[in-house]
Amino acid sequence: MHYKTKQFFFFLIKLSIVVGAFYFIYNKTIHNEQISFKIFISKLENSIFNNPKIILILLLFTFFNWFFEILKWKSLISFIKKTSFYEAFQQSLGSLTASLFTPNRIGEYGAKAIYYKKGNRKKIMLLNLIGNSTQMTVTTVFGCVGLIYFNTHFEVDFEIYRFRKAAYILAILFATVLTGSLGGFKKIRGFYIDKIIAFIRSIPLKTHLKNVFFSIIRYIIFSHQFYFLLVIFSIETDYTTAMSLISSMYLLASLVPSLAFLDWLIKGSVAIWVFSFISANELVIFTISLLMWILNFGLAAIIGSYFVLNFNFSKQK
Repeated sequence: MHYKTKQFFFFLIKLSIVVGAFYFIYNKTIHNEQISFKIFISKLENSIFNNPKIILILLLFTFFNWFFEILKWKSLISFIKKTSFYEAFQQSLGSLTASLFTPNRIGEYGAKAIYYKKGNRKKIMLLNLIGNSTQMTVTTVFGCVGLIYFNTHFEVDFEIYRFRKAAYILAILFATVLTGSLGGFKKIRGFYIDKIIAFIRSIPLKTHLKNVFFSIIRYIIFSHQFYFLLVIFSIETDYTTAMSLISSMYLLASLVPSLAFLDWLIKGSVAIWVFSFISANELVIFTISLLMWILNFGLAAIIGSYFVLNFNFSKQK
């Protein structure tokens, strides 16, 4: 294929990603089946728009959420290639935009990988998996603590032993993979288990500790952003109960496979069920969930669209 033709098709791909991202953001805010845009705006006008300090605090929560995510990626990727904060910023937000309408943001793996040479792309994908797995582990740990509190203080209609059984099975599988005792289970989608383990072990302990630290900081930030919105919207409950409900919500929502642009809907639906135990207004919970999505995904995807449009294969590492 002629060079200019390839460039044109590549531009069309980038443009379709950006247009798709903007369409989903627009569709989920303007034409939303769960909460009308008029009601959503009226809720914000009554509680947020009339107070610049609240807007500033919410934006600071969003800023630090992505600041630490970018620092985490910068720390991980520097194991392969020394990377500046701005480069990590481009890769993090650009890949978010590209993965917005892929299941469980799976497109993020490929989007980050194309910033680097072909020989390094599997390593880049593994580093991204390590970062996401650490964040999921932090969510699980805090979520389990929240679920224990949730289950002991409310009459919850699910049996906790089912979760224990699932945890036991996962733990056995994880241990089996690590010890290599399952002889036939050596390869997953082109990745050899022994090579994955060797790669993880080759990463400095300092990098692993930074990864865990940044994941914990991020969790604290976005969970308290949700708590801050509960306070703003006058959801009456004590701090401990609120945080247990929030951590339970994030854990339960993360167990449901979803498209990134439907992330708010999954969390919103789970949140309505979780916060129904303290009789929270459904519209308020949907408003908070949608606003959280706009602040932490929508805004980042809009900024990331600039990096998608300006991405050039000839300038890859």
